[in-house]
Amino acid sequence: MHDLVYHGGGGFIHSEIYNMPIWMRRFHIGKINEFHKKQKTEREKQQGQSNLGDGKISRPNVNPSSIFNINK
Repeated sequence: MHDLVYHGGGGFIHSEIYNMPIWMRRFHIGKINEFHKKQKTEREKQQGQSNLGDGKISRPNVNPSSIFNINK
């Protein structure tokens, strides 16, 4: 039930976490991590970032002397 509170945009207050058994904390942390991993993969699929390419930045195809007439 507490993970529904988290996924609903809420969270836990300090006293709830403090009084929660350790096994239950680990369970909720695992569920929260799964949720964030799924969100990340879905976001990457939508943005097309799952294939990042070669990492090189190409320069613009501009010849400054033809624009500013520096040599004339």
